Amino acid sequence: MKKAIIGRKLGMTQIFDEDGKVVPVTVVEAGPCPVIQKKTKEKDGYDAIQVGFEVIREKLANKPKKGHFAKAGVSLRRLVKELRLEDTTQYEVGSEIKADTFEAGERVDVSGISKGKGFAGTIKRWNFNRGPMSHGSKYHRAVGSGGASSSPSRTFKNKKMPGHMGSKKTTVLNLQVVKVMPEKNVILIKGGIPGPNKGYVVIRNTVKA
Repeated sequence: MKKAIIGRKLGMTQIFDEDGKVVPVTVVEAGPCPVIQKKTKEKDGYDAIQVGFEVIREKLANKPKKGHFAKAGVSLRRLVKELRLEDTTQYEVGSEIKADTFEAGERVDVSGISKGKGFAGTIKRWNFNRGPMSHGSKYHRAVGSGGASSSPSRTFKNKKMPGHMGSKKTTVLNLQVVKVMPEKNVILIKGGIPGPNKGYVVIRNTVKA
Protein backbone atom coordinates (compact mmCIF):
# COMPACT_ATOMS: atom_id res chain seq x y z
CA MET A 1 0.00 0.00 0.00
CA LYS A 2 1.33 3.43 -0.94
CA LYS A 3 1.76 5.97 1.84
CA ALA A 4 3.42 9.36 2.15
CA ILE A 5 4.02 12.22 4.55
CA ILE A 6 5.35 15.79 4.43
CA GLY A 7 8.26 16.73 6.65
CA ARG A 8 10.98 19.26 7.36
CA LYS A 9 14.68 18.43 7.23
CA LEU A 10 16.25 19.38 10.56
CA GLY A 11 19.83 18.30 9.90
CA MET A 12 22.18 15.31 10.17
CA THR A 13 23.60 13.43 13.12
CA GLN A 14 24.74 9.92 13.95
CA ILE A 15 23.39 7.15 16.16
CA PHE A 16 24.63 3.71 17.20
CA ASP A 17 22.85 0.56 16.04
CA GLU A 18 22.42 -2.67 18.00
CA ASP A 19 25.89 -3.84 16.96
CA GLY A 20 27.51 -0.63 18.16
CA LYS A 21 28.19 0.65 14.64
CA VAL A 22 27.83 4.35 13.85
CA VAL A 23 24.96 5.11 11.44
CA PRO A 24 24.76 8.57 9.78
CA VAL A 25 21.15 9.74 9.76
CA THR A 26 19.10 12.72 8.63
CA VAL A 27 16.55 13.96 11.17
CA VAL A 28 13.17 14.78 9.64
CA GLU A 29 10.25 16.39 11.48
CA ALA A 30 7.44 14.43 9.82
CA GLY A 31 3.86 15.61 10.30
CA PRO A 32 1.36 15.69 11.75
CA CYS A 33 -0.30 16.32 8.39
CA PRO A 34 -4.09 16.81 8.50
CA VAL A 35 -6.14 15.71 5.48
CA ILE A 36 -7.77 18.82 4.00
CA GLN A 37 -9.44 17.33 0.93
CA LYS A 38 -10.00 13.98 -0.78
CA LYS A 39 -10.06 13.52 -4.53
CA THR A 40 -11.66 10.45 -6.07
CA LYS A 41 -11.53 8.82 -9.49
CA GLU A 42 -15.30 9.20 -9.92
CA LYS A 43 -15.34 12.95 -9.28
CA ASP A 44 -11.83 14.16 -10.16
CA GLY A 45 -10.46 11.43 -12.41
CA TYR A 46 -7.79 10.23 -9.96
CA ASP A 47 -7.34 9.28 -6.31
CA ALA A 48 -5.41 11.64 -4.06
CA ILE A 49 -5.47 13.42 -0.73
CA GLN A 50 -4.57 17.03 -0.02
CA VAL A 51 -2.62 17.48 3.21
CA GLY A 52 -1.14 20.41 5.12
CA PHE A 53 1.98 20.88 7.20
CA GLU A 54 3.14 23.42 9.82
CA VAL A 55 0.57 25.51 11.71
CA ILE A 56 0.51 29.26 10.96
CA ARG A 57 -1.21 32.31 12.43
CA GLU A 58 -4.53 33.45 11.00
CA LYS A 59 -3.11 36.77 9.74
CA LEU A 60 -0.75 34.88 7.40
CA ALA A 61 -3.59 33.40 5.30
CA ASN A 62 -5.93 35.05 2.79
CA LYS A 63 -9.71 34.55 2.71
CA PRO A 64 -9.79 31.71 0.13
CA LYS A 65 -7.23 29.74 2.13
CA LYS A 66 -9.10 30.35 5.39
CA GLY A 67 -12.35 29.15 3.80
CA HIS A 68 -10.68 26.03 2.40
CA PHE A 69 -9.31 25.03 5.79
CA ALA A 70 -12.52 26.00 7.63
CA LYS A 71 -14.53 23.69 5.34
CA ALA A 72 -12.27 20.80 6.36
CA GLY A 73 -12.38 21.80 10.04
CA VAL A 74 -8.58 22.02 10.14
CA SER A 75 -6.36 24.76 11.55
CA LEU A 76 -4.38 26.81 9.04
CA ARG A 77 -1.18 25.29 7.62
CA ARG A 78 1.74 26.90 5.80
CA LEU A 79 2.34 24.18 3.21
CA VAL A 80 -0.37 22.36 1.22
CA LYS A 81 0.48 19.40 -1.00
CA GLU A 82 -1.42 16.75 -2.91
CA LEU A 83 -0.34 13.13 -2.44
CA ARG A 84 -1.46 10.65 -5.09
CA LEU A 85 -2.26 7.29 -3.52
CA GLU A 86 -3.73 4.08 -4.89
CA ASP A 87 -6.24 3.79 -2.06
CA THR A 88 -7.64 6.82 -0.21
CA THR A 89 -10.50 5.02 1.57
CA GLN A 90 -8.56 4.81 4.84
CA TYR A 91 -8.18 8.62 4.96
CA GLU A 92 -10.96 10.96 6.04
CA VAL A 93 -11.02 14.75 5.89
CA GLY A 94 -9.78 16.05 9.24
CA SER A 95 -7.77 12.95 10.11
CA GLU A 96 -3.99 13.23 10.59
CA ILE A 97 -1.03 11.41 9.04
CA LYS A 98 1.70 11.08 11.66
CA ALA A 99 5.31 9.88 11.75
CA ASP A 100 4.27 6.39 12.87
CA THR A 101 2.82 5.75 9.39
CA PHE A 102 6.35 4.49 8.65
CA GLU A 103 8.31 1.88 10.58
CA ALA A 104 12.00 1.23 11.19
CA GLY A 105 13.50 -0.88 8.42
CA GLU A 106 11.18 0.39 5.67
CA ARG A 107 12.60 1.71 2.41
CA VAL A 108 11.55 5.18 1.27
CA ASP A 109 12.09 7.77 -1.47
CA VAL A 110 12.65 11.35 -0.29
CA SER A 111 11.92 14.35 -2.55
CA GLY A 112 12.91 17.94 -1.90
CA ILE A 113 14.31 21.11 -3.48
CA SER A 114 18.10 20.80 -3.78
CA LYS A 115 20.44 23.50 -2.47
CA GLY A 116 20.83 26.42 -4.86
CA LYS A 117 24.41 27.00 -6.04
CA GLY A 118 23.78 30.10 -8.14
CA PHE A 119 25.42 30.57 -11.55
CA ALA A 120 28.03 27.86 -12.11
CA GLY A 121 30.46 27.03 -14.88
CA THR A 122 30.64 23.73 -16.73
CA ILE A 123 33.38 22.28 -14.51
CA LYS A 124 31.34 22.65 -11.33
CA ARG A 125 27.94 22.06 -12.92
CA TRP A 126 28.67 19.17 -15.29
CA ASN A 127 32.10 17.86 -14.15
CA PHE A 128 33.85 18.97 -17.36
CA ASN A 129 37.64 18.64 -17.47
CA ARG A 130 39.72 21.83 -17.27
CA GLY A 131 42.36 22.82 -19.78
CA PRO A 132 46.15 22.85 -19.25
CA MET A 133 47.18 25.08 -16.36
CA SER A 134 50.53 26.18 -17.84
CA HIS A 135 50.86 29.95 -18.36
CA GLY A 136 50.98 29.85 -22.15
CA SER A 137 47.80 27.82 -22.66
CA LYS A 138 45.35 30.68 -21.94
CA TYR A 139 42.69 28.00 -21.65
CA HIS A 140 41.91 26.89 -18.09
CA ARG A 141 38.21 26.66 -17.16
CA ALA A 142 36.59 27.82 -20.39
CA VAL A 143 33.59 26.04 -21.89
CA GLY A 144 35.29 25.06 -25.14
CA SER A 145 33.68 24.59 -28.53
CA GLY A 146 29.91 24.94 -28.73
CA GLY A 147 29.72 22.37 -31.51
CA ALA A 148 27.95 24.55 -34.08
CA SER A 149 29.28 24.85 -37.65
CA SER A 150 27.87 25.64 -41.09
CA SER A 151 25.64 22.64 -40.58
CA PRO A 152 23.43 22.81 -38.51
CA SER A 153 24.64 26.35 -37.65
CA ARG A 154 23.15 26.23 -34.19
CA THR A 155 23.69 24.79 -30.73
CA PHE A 156 21.47 21.84 -29.94
CA LYS A 157 18.88 22.09 -27.17
CA ASN A 158 19.88 20.73 -23.73
CA LYS A 159 23.60 21.14 -24.43
CA LYS A 160 25.54 21.24 -21.17
CA MET A 161 26.50 24.86 -20.63
CA PRO A 162 27.16 27.28 -17.73
CA GLY A 163 23.99 28.32 -15.92
CA HIS A 164 21.88 28.14 -12.79
CA MET A 165 22.83 25.14 -10.66
CA GLY A 166 20.68 23.46 -8.03
CA SER A 167 17.39 24.71 -6.56
CA LYS A 168 15.30 22.09 -8.37
CA LYS A 169 13.21 19.11 -7.32
CA THR A 170 15.44 16.15 -6.50
CA THR A 171 14.57 12.65 -5.31
CA VAL A 172 16.88 10.21 -3.54
CA LEU A 173 15.68 6.62 -3.92
CA ASN A 174 15.67 3.60 -1.66
CA LEU A 175 16.76 5.07 1.67
CA GLN A 176 16.27 3.16 4.92
CA VAL A 177 14.18 4.35 7.85
CA VAL A 178 16.44 3.74 10.86
CA LYS A 179 14.17 4.91 13.68
CA VAL A 180 10.73 6.47 14.20
CA MET A 181 9.94 8.62 17.26
CA PRO A 182 6.15 9.27 17.11
CA GLU A 183 6.11 11.22 20.38
CA LYS A 184 8.43 13.82 18.80
CA ASN A 185 7.07 13.52 15.22
CA VAL A 186 10.57 12.58 14.07
CA ILE A 187 11.86 10.07 11.53
CA LEU A 188 15.56 9.18 11.25
CA ILE A 189 16.60 8.24 7.71
CA LYS A 190 19.97 6.71 6.88
CA GLY A 191 22.16 8.91 4.70
CA GLY A 192 21.60 12.33 3.18
CA ILE A 193 18.42 13.73 1.64
CA PRO A 194 17.89 16.69 -0.73
CA GLY A 195 17.72 20.31 0.36
CA PRO A 196 19.04 22.60 3.09
CA ASN A 197 18.22 22.35 6.77
CA LYS A 198 14.63 23.52 7.44
CA GLY A 199 13.70 22.63 3.85
CA TYR A 200 10.45 20.77 3.13
CA VAL A 201 10.56 17.16 1.94
CA VAL A 202 8.06 14.47 0.96
CA ILE A 203 8.67 10.90 2.13
CA ARG A 204 7.07 8.05 0.16
CA ASN A 205 7.36 4.29 -0.17
CA THR A 206 10.24 3.46 -2.47
CA VAL A 207 9.45 2.58 -6.08
CA LYS A 208 12.32 0.08 -5.99
CA ALA A 209 11.91 -3.43 -4.64
